[in-house]
Amino acid sequence: MAEPRERTFIMVKPDGVQRGLVGQIIERFEKKGFKLVGLKFVWPSEELLQKHYSDLASRPFFPGLVKYMSSGPVVPMVWEGLNVVKTGRQMLGATNPADSLPGTIRGDLCIEVGRNIIHGSDSVDSANKEINLWFTEKELVGWSPAAENWIYE
Repeated sequence: MAEPRERTFIMVKPDGVQRGLVGQIIERFEKKGFKLVGLKFVWPSEELLQKHYSDLASRPFFPGLVKYMSSGPVVPMVWEGLNVVKTGRQMLGATNPADSLPGTIRGDLCIEVGRNIIHGSDSVDSANKEINLWFTEKELVGWSPAAENWIYE
């Protein structure tokens, strides 16, 4: 692949896990042609979530967000590919499912903004921050899928 690869952080939230949507979400990213390089199944601490959502700490909904996100297990993932941050956000749909187009994850699978099933990095910088917060370098797997030459020129 001639273009530089970037990585993004995608996390299935507690409502997505409880509804059994993890497999469908992974399938969408795989079908698109992105490469999974990191995945965990964890019950996050409030401390970790406060760091993750530190940019929202002054917002009135912050305590409720941390409580909700720590209410059950989540599936943090790292995906790699060309323009994966931008394309990943497009695949997720708008933060508010009511504004999400059909065909997006949120447009197809959820209804309410407070239960929008998935988080995705909004920039390369935030992706790097989030990846480093949730994963060590040893937990990220460098590998080449057999189909890679059929996805990239």
